[in-house]
Order: sequence, then structure tokens, then C-alpha cells
Amino acid sequence: MSSDKADIRNDGKSTARGKVLERRRRILAAIRDAAIDEFASKGLVGASTQAIAQRAGLTKPQLHYYISSKEELYEDILVYILDEWKEIFISSSAGDTPEQIIRAYIHKKLEYGKRNPKASRLFTAEITNGAPFLSRHLAQYQASTQEAVALIRSWVDQELIRPVDPLLFQMHIWAVTQHYADFEVQIKSFMQIGENEEFDMDHVEEEVVTLFLRACGLK
Repeated sequence: MSSDKADIRNDGKSTARGKVLERRRRILAAIRDAAIDEFASKGLVGASTQAIAQRAGLTKPQLHYYISSKEELYEDILVYILDEWKEIFISSSAGDTPEQIIRAYIHKKLEYGKRNPKASRLFTAEITNGAPFLSRHLAQYQASTQEAVALIRSWVDQELIRPVDPLLFQMHIWAVTQHYADFEVQIKSFMQIGENEEFDMDHVEEEVVTLFLRACGLK
């Protein structure tokens, strides 16, 4: 019986600990989303922790329980975005053929930009400004880029695709897919689409996929 009571007590502790961890996860996600909105709209200099706290539904002291400074939060957000893009490549590379992998990668990059346009713009602004916060992190992400280079090179060596520069091919995909998030205002203007309307992303995706498949002789 004492053993049963101990199990009940332990189960209760596990449940309580799980609730605490889940609450922390929700708060950190709210802080991350609020920070992306604030940094994307005002930049690092114009952003304030008070505004980030308000966006996240927290008081400023509550926010600073989870972060040490605005600058550290900004840097953490940029690294988080890089991790998201790294995961997109990893999940896309599980395809069986070059066409499947290219299609999946382009789809997921466009989808990410559609769902997270402010994150994409924030990253672009940091790079445009010389990557003062990201520069010390970029080297560790070159490994995944080189994995993609090696994969594309293997396709060329096996004559599965037309010869292309593997690194440039990959960077061109980044440039095109991120364009639709970073330059949304310009795109909607030229397409004569209202500010609150969405453009046909399925059509965009098919055009982008066709562009890159043709570049490597697959379509």
C-alpha cells in the first residue's frame, strides 16, 4: 500500500511538473512571437522590452524573468529562425528523387515565408545591416548548407540533373522563395492585389518549382 501511495505522489509531481513546463513553453512562444513582431516593425533600436511584454500579455518584470536583455532576445530570435530553416532542409531531403526534394524544399520555404513573413524580413534586415548579431553564428549553419551542396553535387555526378553550381543553386532558391515574404508590398502592388488580400501562392509555387526544375533539366 505504501508503494501505491508513493506512486500516486510521484504521478502527482510529474503532472505538476508537466503543467509548469507546458506553461513555460507557452510563455516563451508568446515572447518569441511578440519579439518578432516588435523587432520586424521597429528594428532593434526602436523596439522596447515594454512593448514586447505588452504584445506577449506580460508585465515588464515578468518578461525579464525569462530574458536578460533586448539584445540577447533579438539574437536568440535570429538563431531560432536559422534553426527553422535548417529543419526545413532536413525534412525536405527525405525525398527519393531530386524533383521530389526540390519541390518539397521550395514548398516549405514558400509556406514558411507565407506563415512567418515578419521573421523572414527580420532576418533579411539583420543580413542587410552586416549581420552584427548573426555573424558569429553563421559558421555553425554552414554544415547543413554543405550537406545540401554535397547532395546536389551527387545528383550531378550521377547525371540525375544537368550540371549546376550546387551552392549558387541553393542560394538562388533562398533568394526567390524569401522574396515573396520580404517584398510582399511590392508584389501586391504589381499584381494589383489589395493590402488585405492574398496572392495565389499555389500559382507562385508552381512557377518557382518549374523555374528550378528547368534549370537542372528536370522539366
